[in-house]
Amino acid sequence: MALVRVFLCVLSVFVALVSDRFVALAAFSQSLDSDFTFTLPAGRKECFYQTMKKDASLEIEYQVLDGAGLDVDFYISSPSGQVLFSDYRKSDGVHTIETEDGDYMFCFDNTFSAVSEKLIFFELILDNMDTDEEPDDWKEYVHGTDMLDMKLEDIMDTINSVKARLGKSVQIQTLLRAFEARDRNLQESNFDRVNFWSVVNLTVMVLVSGVQVYLVRSLFEDKRKIRT
Repeated sequence: MALVRVFLCVLSVFVALVSDRFVALAAFSQSLDSDFTFTLPAGRKECFYQTMKKDASLEIEYQVLDGAGLDVDFYISSPSGQVLFSDYRKSDGVHTIETEDGDYMFCFDNTFSAVSEKLIFFELILDNMDTDEEPDDWKEYVHGTDMLDMKLEDIMDTINSVKARLGKSVQIQTLLRAFEARDRNLQESNFDRVNFWSVVNLTVMVLVSGVQVYLVRSLFEDKRKIRT
């Protein structure tokens, strides 16, 4: 019983330390991501801006989900106005940039299309966007961890690893949903096109059959006049 009491006491101390310093987990956030879907009208260009810090990383992935040709022009420019990447009439793309301080601009251009609007999905992944606080400040508030077999740093490393893998899983699932939406839109477009031309072919066949019947009947008509 004495051993059980000691174990429960140690466990309660550990839980108290972790619960009081749970806010320190926010300092371990390694990446931020966001996604957006919008409609780009024909003959239009849409630009977006993202503020970045020096020595961070910006990754952008885009896909054209719907619209004739499933293509769009795309480019990214640095805070100084230099074009870093440009794509011409592509359906998807992935670009990664090591950033500096300033606002990065990325644009989707549909000016080459005069009729068809495009449905576009893109995702931003921001790495190393640390706050001004030192990530190790939480350590000075933690005391008495020497009595524990497992160090708090190991727990934090494990939590960070799980969080990073969960974030990657969410990102992959988001991209798979975008692929599924694009494929569904493409199949629905093909379905409508097949139905339209089937109706056209059926109408032509009916007209041709009627003309053929009329011509055949006209060959056997006796147009001579009988006088009595």
